Amino acid sequence: MEHAYAVILAGGSGERFWPLSTKARPKQFISLFGGRPLLSLAVERLQGLIPPDRIFIITAQHLVENTAEAAWNVPRANIVGEPCKRDTAPAVAVACGLVNRRDPEGVACILTADHLMSDGETFRQTLADAVQVARKQDSIVTIGIQPTAPATGFGYIETGDAMEMNTVTRFHKATRFVEKPDAYTAARYVESGNFFWNSGMFIWRTGVMQAALEQHAPDLAKLSEAVSAAETPTDLDAVMGDLYPSLRAISVDYAVMEHVDNIMMACGAFGWDDVGSWPAVAGHFTADPAGNVVVGACEPFESVNNIVVSENRLTALIGVDGLIVVHSDTATLICPKERAEDVKKLMRRIADRPDGAKYI
Repeated sequence: MEHAYAVILAGGSGERFWPLSTKARPKQFISLFGGRPLLSLAVERLQGLIPPDRIFIITAQHLVENTAEAAWNVPRANIVGEPCKRDTAPAVAVACGLVNRRDPEGVACILTADHLMSDGETFRQTLADAVQVARKQDSIVTIGIQPTAPATGFGYIETGDAMEMNTVTRFHKATRFVEKPDAYTAARYVESGNFFWNSGMFIWRTGVMQAALEQHAPDLAKLSEAVSAAETPTDLDAVMGDLYPSLRAISVDYAVMEHVDNIMMACGAFGWDDVGSWPAVAGHFTADPAGNVVVGACEPFESVNNIVVSENRLTALIGVDGLIVVHSDTATLICPKERAEDVKKLMRRIADRPDGAKYI
């Protein structure tokens, strides 16, 4: 696709996947699916649509080398390290500058590093249609996912009228972005038929996003301009080091999307899953006759409905039901399935231990 660029945001920490996911090897580098890291799958998904030299990856500074290894066909100069975490809005501003520096007519596709899409062909068609619309319209395009359940773990996009774009993909006017709802509100959203899950993927021309940043986030507009003006990798490192630490931590939804009215939503139907917890991982594997999902070596004796992930050694169960058991080289997690969301809280407790740093 002419003028199309991909920017993969790969700076997440994947705390809900502890102990397999750690600061040194977060979720996007875990090889649970097909034996390849999620980041590698994200790059491969673009094959035939966007060439590797037009793929950028933004990650944490200490993960640049891991990223280069997982995304081996992406030029090393296209991998940018953030000196500190500042959420998604500053990363989007960097993306705007990177693409504008290469191609002032460029269309940036902001994509995720640690999600799954089971139907790659439909994903590529959706992305191609979104790029086509973004090139023709003064709009920011986001990809919404048709909800299959009243999930409380995702943000939602409220939509208005359908927009005729002469594309395979359906498009709607996006009227509102809403944060993760409670169970009752999520059920109302799904019942209405007007709400879609927020996938966190956006497509826009650099000029459109730059204008939005200038109006609603001037500090990020300056960052984008400085990145665009950086002529060498050394210049870019200097810009990141000088400007990034002073920026506020804010999501692109809060910084931009909630304030603009020129957003269109592409309807995504390509088997999207943000794989946001251990139970979500289990949904991608076949359970044994007793309902156990096992990744690695496990002997579940008289045990049912468990999720077991074991690295490099045998994990044995006797007479247990409904547990998550994850064993890594440094730590072991055991918890009831219904407490999976508390893994993130557990990590904070471990971080407070005198020896906590070596486990997280």
